[in-house]
Amino acid sequence: MLQFIKGIAEYEKLLHEVEATEEKLRESLFSANANTEALLCYLGDVPVAYAVYFHNFSTFVGKKGIYLEDIFVYPEYRKKGIGKLLLKHIAQIAVEGNCGRMEWAVLNWNQPAIEFYKSIGAVPLDEWSIFRLTESALKNFADRS
Repeated sequence: MLQFIKGIAEYEKLLHEVEATEEKLRESLFSANANTEALLCYLGDVPVAYAVYFHNFSTFVGKKGIYLEDIFVYPEYRKKGIGKLLLKHIAQIAVEGNCGRMEWAVLNWNQPAIEFYKSIGAVPLDEWSIFRLTESALKNFADRS
C-alpha cells in the first residue's frame, strides 16, 4: 500500500507531502475500527493498481455515498482498462450499498484523468472549492479560545 501511495504522490508531484508509514496504514486501514477500504489489483502475482475509498453522507441526497480518496495504476500498466475496471468495481459497491453518489478530486493539470472521468459520465463540480486544514492548522484551530 505504501508503495502505491508513494507512486501516486510522485505522479502528482506531491511526494514531499507523504507522511504515511506502514504502521499508520496498518492502524488506519486494517484495524478493527478502520472505516476506510483499500483495494489492490493484480495481474497474475504482480500488484499493478490500488484504490482507497470510504463512505460519506450527503444531506441533500439523504443517503450515504463513497468518496474515492485514491485510484492509481502504475504507468507501465495504464491504457489496458485496469483503472476503469477498478473504478467500475467501486461503482458496483456503491450501487449495491444503496449509495446516492460517488465523488473524488482530481488535480486540475491531470488532463488524461479528467478526460477519462468525463468519458464515463462523471461531471466536474466547477462551482466548488476544496478547503483543507492540515494537522497543525487543525490543532491550532481546535485549541483557540
